[in-house]
Amino acid sequence: MGKLNDLLGLARQRAQDLGLPYAGALTPAEAHEIWQSAPGAKLVDVRTRAEWDWVGRVPGAVEIEWLSYPGNQPNPHFLVQLKREVDPQSLVMFMCRSGGRSDKAARAAAEAGYPECYNVLEGFEGDRDANERRNRIGGWRHAGLPWRQS
Repeated sequence: MGKLNDLLGLARQRAQDLGLPYAGALTPAEAHEIWQSAPGAKLVDVRTRAEWDWVGRVPGAVEIEWLSYPGNQPNPHFLVQLKREVDPQSLVMFMCRSGGRSDKAARAAAEAGYPECYNVLEGFEGDRDANERRNRIGGWRHAGLPWRQS
C-alpha cells in the first residue's frame, strides 16, 4: 500500500502543480501499477472505435468513446455510459491517444461526481517524434505495457 500511496501522492501533486480540476495525472507506467494494485480501479480508454480496432486495445480497459468516429463529434452519452460501467466511488484513470481527450473526460467525470479521476499523461501512443511518428516518445505502448492488436 505504501507504493500505491506514493504514486497517488505524486499524481495529486502533478494535478496541483498543473492546476487540474481532478485528482491527479499519471504516467502510463504509474497508471498500470495503480490499476494492478488498487482494488476496484478502472482504466477508461476514451479513444474512438477506429483507434481501438486499428491501433490497438488495452485488455481489460473500459472502452467509452469521448468523440465518435467518423466526424469527431462529442459522444452525448459519455457520462451515462461511464455511470453504467464505472462506480462513481472507483479510482478511475482516463486514457486516449496522447492525453488531450482523456483530460477532457477526467474533467467531465470530476464535475459529474467522480472524486478520484486521473488523466494518463502521454496516452496510448505518446507524442509525435521529429519525423511526426507516434509510439516512439512516451505512451502506453512505448512503455511496453499490455496491449493487443485487434
